[in-house]
Amino acid sequence: MPILDAHTFEFFSRSPEQTRRLGMRLGALLQPGDLVCLQGNLGAGKTTLVQGVAQGWGALDAVSSPTFVLVNTYRRPDAGQLFHFDAYRIESLGEAEELDMDGLLAQGPLIVEWPERVEPILPAERLWAWLEYESDEHRAMRFAPSGRHFETLLDNLRQAIYGVD
Repeated sequence: MPILDAHTFEFFSRSPEQTRRLGMRLGALLQPGDLVCLQGNLGAGKTTLVQGVAQGWGALDAVSSPTFVLVNTYRRPDAGQLFHFDAYRIESLGEAEELDMDGLLAQGPLIVEWPERVEPILPAERLWAWLEYESDEHRAMRFAPSGRHFETLLDNLRQAIYGVD
């Protein structure tokens, strides 16, 4: 995990419900073109966080891990789309490039699980989150923005959670 700085946001979740609620607040802030990268081992809470993000974003669809289809699409009533990409089974950067992440980002927010596997082809501006399993109920999360837009997004998330800047 990175060393904390003024722009990094650290959050400790004490339950899956709390992880989902954090995700809901994040999801409510997302816009087309937003890239959220979720790095963490199996069981770190990535899919639970995405469930909250999709709910907060307004998705009608149930969230599941896209491990076998690579990209899940979640839709809202206004025809907006949220994309959820799992890079765990990606064999090469060429295979990932075929998914046309830029095209997905043009249509909606994109969440990438296991982003470290495809980092060279990801846009430089993004929100990167590290999730760690601490115990059965506890997860540690660190969010680091790259780019002014994501610094603002993270400030807004902090405000939504704590009500302070």
